[in-house]
Amino acid sequence: QVQLVESGGGLVQAGGSLRLDCAASGLPFSNYRMGWFRQAPGKEREFVARISWSGDTTYYAHSVKGRFTISRDNAKNTVSLQMNSLKFEDTAVYYCAADASVVATVVPGRWDYWGQGTQVTVSS
Repeated sequence: QVQLVESGGGLVQAGGSLRLDCAASGLPFSNYRMGWFRQAPGKEREFVARISWSGDTTYYAHSVKGRFTISRDNAKNTVSLQMNSLKFEDTAVYYCAADASVVATVVPGRWDYWGQGTQVTVSS
């Protein structure tokens, strides 16, 4: 059974930092592209960042580029999202996801597995 378990969310003031972690189990982790998505109240789930199987290629949403950094540790089956210079509009539930498709995508519906999410709240 595949499990993706996020941790590290919380409340932070604007301009602050948070680090999210995702622990994966039940899948050949190094065969999966990993990503982070987020969903704010009343909005659709949106792509935040993704990282390739090997970790040598990353891609970010325009809204977070330069502030967020995605990384992975294939030895520990974990993927992380370092979030700096947080803004009020970054407030959302953040989800870890795994994708084994050949062609990378930012479309949530095409990702294979999802975590339960962790709340990030940025106070203005």
